[in-house]
Amino acid sequence: MKLPAVAIAATFAGGIVLGSQHFFLSRFSAVLGLRVLFFFALLAVSFGVGLALKNHLRAAVATSLVSWVVLGMISACVAGQPLPPDHVLTLLNADRLDLSTPLRWQGRLRDEPRRLPWGYGTDVDLNTVDFNGDSLPVRGGMRLTYVPRADGGAALPELRAGDQVTFVAKARLPVIYRDDGAFNRRAYLAQQGIHLNAALRAAELMGRNSTSPATPRYWIARARTRLRDTLDALFPEAPETAAILRAMLLGDRTFVDRDESKNFQITGTYHVLVVAGLHVTALAVFLFWGGQALRLPQSVLSLLTLALLLSYVSIVEQRPPVLRAALMAGIVVFGRMLFRRLDLLNSAALAALLILLAQPLEIFDPSFHFSFLAMGCIGGIAAPWLAHTVEPYARALRGWRDVTRDGSHPPRQAQLRIDLRSLQTQVAARFSARGAHWTGNGAVSLLSFSFRVWEIFVLSLVMQIGMLPLMAQQFHRITLAGPFANLVAVPLTTILVPLGFLSLGAGLVVRPIAHLLAFPLIWLTSLLVHLTNWFAHLPRWSYRIPGPRFWLLVLFFCLLATVAAAARLRATLALRTCVAILLICGALIALHPFPPETIFGKLEVTALDVAQGDSLFVVSPQGKTMLIDSGGAFGGFRPQEHYAGLDPGEEAVSPYLWSRGFQRLDIVALTHAHQDHIGGLTAILENFPVGQLWIGREVSSAAQLALEELARRKNIPIQHERRGNAMDWDGVRIQVLWPEIAPEEFALSAKNNDSLVLRFTFGKRVILLPGDIEKQAEREIAAETPQDALRANVLKVGHHGSKNSTLEEFLDRVQPQVAIISAGADNPYGHPSPEVLERLERAGVRVFRTDLNGAIHVLTDGERVEVYCYVACAAEVPRRPLGEAGSPDEDENPQH
Repeated sequence: MKLPAVAIAATFAGGIVLGSQHFFLSRFSAVLGLRVLFFFALLAVSFGVGLALKNHLRAAVATSLVSWVVLGMISACVAGQPLPPDHVLTLLNADRLDLSTPLRWQGRLRDEPRRLPWGYGTDVDLNTVDFNGDSLPVRGGMRLTYVPRADGGAALPELRAGDQVTFVAKARLPVIYRDDGAFNRRAYLAQQGIHLNAALRAAELMGRNSTSPATPRYWIARARTRLRDTLDALFPEAPETAAILRAMLLGDRTFVDRDESKNFQITGTYHVLVVAGLHVTALAVFLFWGGQALRLPQSVLSLLTLALLLSYVSIVEQRPPVLRAALMAGIVVFGRMLFRRLDLLNSAALAALLILLAQPLEIFDPSFHFSFLAMGCIGGIAAPWLAHTVEPYARALRGWRDVTRDGSHPPRQAQLRIDLRSLQTQVAARFSARGAHWTGNGAVSLLSFSFRVWEIFVLSLVMQIGMLPLMAQQFHRITLAGPFANLVAVPLTTILVPLGFLSLGAGLVVRPIAHLLAFPLIWLTSLLVHLTNWFAHLPRWSYRIPGPRFWLLVLFFCLLATVAAAARLRATLALRTCVAILLICGALIALHPFPPETIFGKLEVTALDVAQGDSLFVVSPQGKTMLIDSGGAFGGFRPQEHYAGLDPGEEAVSPYLWSRGFQRLDIVALTHAHQDHIGGLTAILENFPVGQLWIGREVSSAAQLALEELARRKNIPIQHERRGNAMDWDGVRIQVLWPEIAPEEFALSAKNNDSLVLRFTFGKRVILLPGDIEKQAEREIAAETPQDALRANVLKVGHHGSKNSTLEEFLDRVQPQVAIISAGADNPYGHPSPEVLERLERAGVRVFRTDLNGAIHVLTDGERVEVYCYVACAAEVPRRPLGEAGSPDEDENPQH
């Protein structure tokens, strides 16, 4: 077997996936138990050894692989065991802990308190929590942030990694959006050991109980902080350079500007900002070069390289790309010590196996997929192809003047050497020997440079094609400029990383030398950023798409594996055939010529979970689309209001639309320019072609003015809607009930009562969407609207269920049977108000809430109304039959 590690890693990973399935965990493992599985694995190993001793090698190999599958299943079962009884999530699920009020927590600082753009942050390993007069032992991790007051106030105590601290804070679970396709940030943080978030309101609420113990873990944390501080001190006048180098050298992307980070994503060069194989390889090569320059013995050089790589991995983020690259570098170094040269695929597979043995559930981490898929593309396709095309010519350039070496090269490469010497002879005959010498060296250097550029281009192109499905599935982005942008980014990174570490090392010892090295670092980093920005602004070189269909994903990766096998076996015909089919599959993924998922003949209104905000997605019976609002990112932290937190438009609404296959929107409507409605619309206009932008009242709001400017740049018509406007939209009657404004009327600031109020009528069923209007607008609408023209079967409750909205007289006029409330879980405003919930209950209205039910889908064919929820709908919600607006039919009930 030429690739034993690949086979072992693949079967072990397959066992983990099989063992992680719900049916296996709940039934098979419960019946047999881990002991029986372990016994079966031991029996398989013994049987395989027996077959090998009897020289039945194929049967022995098959039996060995079966044992690895069973070991993978065992690892998955062990890793999937329930959390301990004192874990914070277990306590919350058992209602033994309530996070509705601030609590006193105790724990040990996992890391040094780190500086953030808006304040400070640290991670705490929890020990105890005071609740209901008791001190409960608790496990789990909390990410604690502190934003200094604008007027200064007390400073945080001097804290170090490992200190035992006590603090009072109101903790909460990380925010998640319960919509199809949305990113599960809670699971992502749980992989890092973070289960709660909390904000420290005042520095006086935290105190240190004891100092940190002297352990390597905390020494490393202090070293990490010292390196960050040193890097910041080297670039006091160039914080942008420090931010990029923090990301490239230390894995800390906290200070990278969001727009710059997005440009790296658009150009397919985001791997430059993520410490991974390129960075570790550049560092390892630099260490080898330095050791050889110092004439260190091979054994000393290898051990020193391994030690420095281990130290580096300890300091930066320990994610799969970093671990993979460091393990592979360690395997290569160890192989050199034993005078062995390992296959690239075997090295990568061995690194994957070691990671999975330590953390089996990493198999489900997208970064694990990207990291090892990239290595598979390089080692399985690009490297074999280059080895048979470009590399023989590159090797032929070595010692090209030596005639005696010609025979060791194939005919074409030998001919290249002869041609180069012939060129040198002709130049010498016409000019001079010195000119011929320089001409020959120049031609060889140009050829060598061209070969290296071509290698980088091929590697980048193969990785871009190979990772196309994952890029489309995880990031919904197609990047056409990637192979070209990497021609610049990769060489610059291979220079920046060694030079950056050299500057860091000098900064720790001799600061003046470090400042001298900082000048070329500033120039090179600026060059990298400017070139990336230039590529990012090339029109139509990057676009967003829905994720690929599952069958297409499976077919693509099967073909990719076949191409890799054919490339190694030099099966030319099979290789060309599979490459052609693979490119067709890639084109299908990149173009996504599949229709979106719609329900023909029904009007659909979906209230998306965007935390504390509003976003409604409407699909007409014939498939036309309208998005009303898109939630909004957090406004910012004092004193840096430019900082924006989570963006629901990018992380919730867009993924939901892509999950259903939508690639364009016919109408985007903004109810009013408050942040929790307008904040996500920038991402929507950037991610989707939009037919029209609807706006109610014009407002001198920076957010609305920026949105309109973006719409004009993208040639999106802006249409102002006001009371009295109506249209037939694909079989649906849309009426604008509010605001009542003159065309030229302009407001100085956005107000809830300026919200766009829309009424959808399809057949006998009506849906009313009143935005954030409050009692004043409700009364005016009720007074100016005929008796039957305000009734609706479904009401989206105004202003997230605020007590100042949805008054009894308004409910009496609307007479809804179903109400939808869009509000964030544990929001600071107390939405929905108990008073509103009581009014709805008295009116016999069935209530659905995004904070409890996630996304809420309302479907109607004009006769019946159906309601479906992302999370099971609450059983205690009162039921009432649905029918004509104001005249219920007893035989029709909402379904969920």
